[in-house]
Amino acid sequence: MDKEQESNPLHRMTLEKILNSLVENYGWEELGRRINIRCFTYDPSIKSSLKFLRKTPWARTKVEKLFLSRRD
Repeated sequence: MDKEQESNPLHRMTLEKILNSLVENYGWEELGRRINIRCFTYDPSIKSSLKFLRKTPWARTKVEKLFLSRRD
């Protein structure tokens, strides 16, 4: 296995797992406060949020950073 991948904290983490973890930890309301994007603040769902995050790199980056900061 590639050493770079082994040291990547997001290795083997799908976006869906990351999002589910954040929703479980913070709830939609707090997640929307921390990352102010419409898919978290207006009628949020895992499915619609994943669709948006997969095609919006800047939003996905914010979600990944929040997930990583929570793990520290």
